[in-house]
Amino acid sequence: MLFYVDPHSGVPIVRQLVDLVKLNIASGVLKPGDELPSIRSLSVPLGVNPMTISKAYNLLVHDEILERRPGKPLVVADLGQGEMADRRLDQLRETLRPAIALVRQLEIDTEEAVKLYRELLAETDSDQGKD
Repeated sequence: MLFYVDPHSGVPIVRQLVDLVKLNIASGVLKPGDELPSIRSLSVPLGVNPMTISKAYNLLVHDEILERRPGKPLVVADLGQGEMADRRLDQLRETLRPAIALVRQLEIDTEEAVKLYRELLAETDSDQGKD
């Protein structure tokens, strides 16, 4: 898994790290039992204060996404299939919120927006079938 942050995005780095881990779990890049990099080994290449990474990890432990094992690296928790499906939907929901706000701001009819979304999904499906 590749960790990256954008200090100029306007999104706090803690939030970026939490969201990145959640996305990688939801997409299957990180699987239950996978170890995460140590705080020290991650802080140097990212140029981020170790306390920021520690805070992100602690939030993920609190949300039961990561498991803390004394003396060992943090690992991805086994959320089970039902919980993983819920997490994937949550990830999609959060990703779509800005698009919905744009639909409202541009005063686009809901049915037109849904139609466009379906068309884009169909395009993506047909593009994947070409591989």
